[in-house]
This record gives sequence, C-alpha cells and structure tokens, in this order.
Amino acid sequence: MTDGKRRKGLAAAAAVLGGVLVLTACNDGDTGGTGASQSGQSQAQVDEAAAQKTSKAQITIAPKNGAQNASINNDAKVTVSSGKLTEVTMTSGEGKAVQGEISADGLSWKPSTALQRATVYKIAATAKDAAGLEAHENSSFTTVSAANSFIGNFTPEDGSTVGVGMPVSINFNKSISDKKAVQGGISVSSSSGQEVVGHWFNQTRLDFRPENYWAEGSTVTLKLDLDGVEGAPGVFGVQQKTVTFKIGRNQVSTVDVATKMMTVTQDGKTVKSIPISAGSPENTTYNGQMVISEKFKETRMNGATVGFTDSDGKGEYDIKDVPHAMRLSTSGTFIHGNYWGSRSIFGSVNTSHGCVGLADAKGAGDPNQQGAWFFDNSIVGDVVIVKNSKDKTIAPDNGLNGWNMDWATWKAGSVA
Repeated sequence: MTDGKRRKGLAAAAAVLGGVLVLTACNDGDTGGTGASQSGQSQAQVDEAAAQKTSKAQITIAPKNGAQNASINNDAKVTVSSGKLTEVTMTSGEGKAVQGEISADGLSWKPSTALQRATVYKIAATAKDAAGLEAHENSSFTTVSAANSFIGNFTPEDGSTVGVGMPVSINFNKSISDKKAVQGGISVSSSSGQEVVGHWFNQTRLDFRPENYWAEGSTVTLKLDLDGVEGAPGVFGVQQKTVTFKIGRNQVSTVDVATKMMTVTQDGKTVKSIPISAGSPENTTYNGQMVISEKFKETRMNGATVGFTDSDGKGEYDIKDVPHAMRLSTSGTFIHGNYWGSRSIFGSVNTSHGCVGLADAKGAGDPNQQGAWFFDNSIVGDVVIVKNSKDKTIAPDNGLNGWNMDWATWKAGSVA
C-alpha cells in the first residue's frame, strides 16, 4: 500500500471511530480531538439526531411522583398525548395489582375501583407514537391516611324503602370545622320537588329534611361529593357516592297518653286503633314527633343502660326477649310488645319506664297480637306522635326527630 492510500485508509477509520465516540458521548467535554468537532457535527446536532429516534408520545401520571394525601377516588390517572397507551400497571406497596382500564381511544387510563387509604401505589405506563416508538413513565404516591381523612356514616341505606318521616342523617367520624365546604359537597333532592334543607346539630352531625314529611311514593337522592374536601385543617373527605331511597305509604301513628290509645293512619285515614300503656307518672314518655329508626323482632332491655338502677346498681328491669321492639330515640324510648304485663293495663293504665307498650306474646311468634300487627305494618321512617304526656317534647337530635324543630329554626342551622 502506498503512503497516500495508507493515509486515506487511516482517515476513513478515524472518521468511523469518531462517529462512534460522538454517538456514545454524554457531554460536551474535551474529546481529545476525536469528538463531534472532528466529525464535523456539533453536540447539538448529535442530540437532535438522537431525539429523532425517541418516541413523541408524552405520558402524564397523576398524582405527581412522591405525592402525599392523594384521593382514593379521583386522583390516580394516566394520560398521553402524541401517542396511545399500550400498557399500564398499578400495584400497591405490597405488590397487589390494581385493576384498571385503558380508554377506547387509548388516550387515558384509570383504576376500576376506589383505592385504599394510607397506601403506597406505583404506576408504570407504556405508550407508542405513530412511528411505533415506545415511551415509558413511572410514578409512586401515597393515598390519604385515616388520620387525615373523614367519612360520613349515613342513613337510610341505598335502595331502601322508608317512611315519610325518615330524614337523611349523616354522622361524621371527625369533627368538621369547615361546615360550609362539607355541606357544599352534599346534596339531597326529591322527585316530589320539595325543598330540602340541611341542619347541623353539632360538629359531627348533619341532617336533611323538607319542611313537611316526604311525599308518599317519591324518590330521594343523596349525593356525596366529598372526595378531597377539606373538612378540617389537614383532614380531607374520601367519599364519592350517590344513594337513592324510596318513600313508602304515608303512615303516622298517634299515641294519646291521656286516653291510652294509639291511632294508626295511612294517607290520613284511620286503619287501626290499639290500646297502649305508656310511661308511668314517675317515668313519663316524651311528647313529640318521633321516627322509627330501628326494628328488632326481639331484643334485650336493661334499665341500667338508660339510668334505671336499684340500690345495688343493677337495672330496675332486665328483660332479654322483648318482642317487636322499634326504637324512637337514642336515649332508649321504644314502642314495643309487652307480654309480662297484665292484659288489663293496655288502654287503662300507664305503667312503663317511658316506652310505649302494646299487648304481645312471649317469643314474638303470635301474629294476632297487637304488638305483632304494629311491627309487621311499620317500616323504618314511620312517624309515631306522642301527645298529652306530662313530659317535655323530645329534643330534635335525640334520635331522628328533627321534626320537633320549626322550619325557620331548622333552616337557620344550614350553612349552604
């Protein structure tokens, strides 16, 4: 080989070698005379050439990597521009997979179910652009903890049928300081068109009702849109739920303590009159409008749980099989069957510790008893009105008994 040919061959080899060094370089440092400058390319040109071989798909994962107190309902989401998602995996810190679904257009993904609180989640996403080049993105975040979140336990249940007196009652598990924000995330409406207003009894209880009883046959809808709502400093809601329930027939029963009779009406028409025995002169029954909140075919009633004790501290009564019991107050007022009293007391003498008693049979197995009939023909949410007792009117927050508050006062307890 002549020197001229040899020099040309070495120059070609150097050019190839220089190209390799340029493509693998990570910075613009001194290349010792063999880098981009010697190949005739600037580093910017090389970077641009490399970028042309990179996917144009841009993946965005929410929440941001390292986020804390993330929502368990809405925050987790993957989106892409200039491409389509091909695979998204989400796992908890323990490696448990979270089910999710890529949208039909391939532009987004989200979990199929609500996440758990106080849990670390990881998301890995892959997308392709029009040229088939892949892009990848990863993120990790932590959902809101139980200590930093609140929930509202509500009644009545979704899909239930209740009486015309049933309010929507929500009890929060944390004290709410920003009532306006929380109430703003809750709506209650009726197919009847009745105006429905919320009332705060305290920092943890919010009830909703119309001015008058719910319209018979109407449907009531409760919407909780509390996810991410800050109910107190650093404490966020996590619920996002819609609940519907139906209002049954209009049944209202009126207990007249003076005459010792109860009149049961449906749609304003009397369907039955039942002799009763209410609270004795020493232990009178509350007056007022009371709503049946629970029903028990049989239950135990112990006087010690409501302050009726003897000199030894034991309950003045402890009956372990009270039949057909229906709760009227949180403090222990029930309307229930009574098998231990003489039949002669019903309709003639008030003998109880404050409850309303109806003649019944031990074991709650005789459908012909007055207590059984009333139990079978009553539903949660029915109204029982007590009048002509020597006692005071029951407090509106003692049970589901907000009907004992006038409408103007009720509306004054709203912050909406």
